[in-house]
Amino acid sequence: MSQFTIIKSSSIKNNPLTSAGQRAGADHGDPQIALQTLAPDATGSLGIWECQPGGWPVHNRPDTEFTYIISGVAKLTDEKTGEVVEITGGDLVILPPGWSGRWDIIEPVRKVYAIY
Repeated sequence: MSQFTIIKSSSIKNNPLTSAGQRAGADHGDPQIALQTLAPDATGSLGIWECQPGGWPVHNRPDTEFTYIISGVAKLTDEKTGEVVEITGGDLVILPPGWSGRWDIIEPVRKVYAIY
């Protein structure tokens, strides 16, 4: 029988994460990332992610990302429309398959994500 998991908000906001080095594809700044995998047996990828200031392009993402911003400030730029949206703690972002644009982290961002 499967067990459910509860992760308290204080753990999501405050627990140290495992360093994973610089974000692949970074083209400015030094966006160092840190991670904690959640539900490793689940379909897709679930976890907590944190990133220091910097930016990178995303080209034709192959999957869907559902992400809830816990803290920090970032700008997302949509390649097709040129629209720039600032995201902060409390915002929910859904990036669909095929999305292209860029992430620019202004203040360190921590988020909970599901990629599938």
